Amino acid sequence: MYAGPSQKLKPFGESIFSEMTRLAVEHKAINLSQGFPDFDGPDWLKAAAIDAVRHGPNQYAPMTGQPALRQAIARKAERWYGMRYDPDTEISVFSGATEAIFSSINGLLEPGDEVILIEPYYDSYPACVAMAGGHCRYVALRGPSFDLDLAELVATITPRTRLLMLNTPNNPCGKVFSRPELEALARVVTAHDLLVITDEVYEHIVFDGQPHVPLATLPGMRERVLTISSTAKTFSMTGWKIGYVLGPASMVAAARSAHQFVTFCTVSPFQMAMAQAIDRIDDYAPELVREYDRRRQVLMAALQDTGLGVRSPQGAYFVLADIRPLGYDDDRAFCHQLATEVGVAAIPASAFYRHTDIGRHLVRFAFCKNEATLSAAGEKLLKLREKMQPCV
Repeated sequence: MYAGPSQKLKPFGESIFSEMTRLAVEHKAINLSQGFPDFDGPDWLKAAAIDAVRHGPNQYAPMTGQPALRQAIARKAERWYGMRYDPDTEISVFSGATEAIFSSINGLLEPGDEVILIEPYYDSYPACVAMAGGHCRYVALRGPSFDLDLAELVATITPRTRLLMLNTPNNPCGKVFSRPELEALARVVTAHDLLVITDEVYEHIVFDGQPHVPLATLPGMRERVLTISSTAKTFSMTGWKIGYVLGPASMVAAARSAHQFVTFCTVSPFQMAMAQAIDRIDDYAPELVREYDRRRQVLMAALQDTGLGVRSPQGAYFVLADIRPLGYDDDRAFCHQLATEVGVAAIPASAFYRHTDIGRHLVRFAFCKNEATLSAAGEKLLKLREKMQPCV
């Protein structure tokens, strides 16, 4: 007899991304909810993949990832951040960053360990901790500047706390942690002997001259930080599902210990293509930022024209809009009405919070779309006031 999801997964239900994308399809709404581009990455990258399919390798990749890709990741880490990682023992490839997060958490945690999550967080984090038998504790970034309260963080740590998750640039709020903020965080981490997983998948999408600083580059952090990144966001090939981790050999080995029993490896020819792409990132990344900055401005202008409150994101490709200026205070009801009555799909930000009251006045819109898509969404959003009644 089918009993449904296990008790540890029942609290999470259906992913909010699946829910809102389904609504978008049903109502033919412009989908600004799920964070995938409606365009492909560069043609030269497709050509590299086609060549790899034609000439191989097309069989299982090594569990740790194709050597060419791991070596390219190592070269990039040294060029960009001055960090040296052994591609054989300190870098590993996964089936996307989400699987890397799952494998890292499950490899590092013992049942009963506590993990600190900084709200807002990517929605897979709590589920991964639950599946590992761990327990989450939460510290909120509070708007409008989304600063981290270090005193609150310290008060959240207990003798059972083993791990802290850090997402920068942050999905959904677009915060990029500055070096002084990271230095203060590093002092807390060191004082309490914590391990850290950093989710840095948007590392190359930062704006207004704000640099991305990996926590692992700070003094004393390299040996306690497992850095996770992804090629999907950088090269607009989310369907290829190629993520990776960098860190001390012991932490990478822990992530590998789970990965070998989850997906074991990811697609071989796409890894070979991405090895070439990463070697070209120095020339590619500046244009990526310029293109996304234009899209950011288009979406922000559209949201501002509706009367929504908007804060410019420092990084990633999402904008959080405050729905209160229009008289709304329930993000989920707002998003359902927005999709069904206005024809634009977005994500209620409370999905990224354990303490949902903090985020229930915020809605996330994605601008990883063609400018024509964003302009069309803007035209629909102008009808927001006349089509929607406040859901208070």
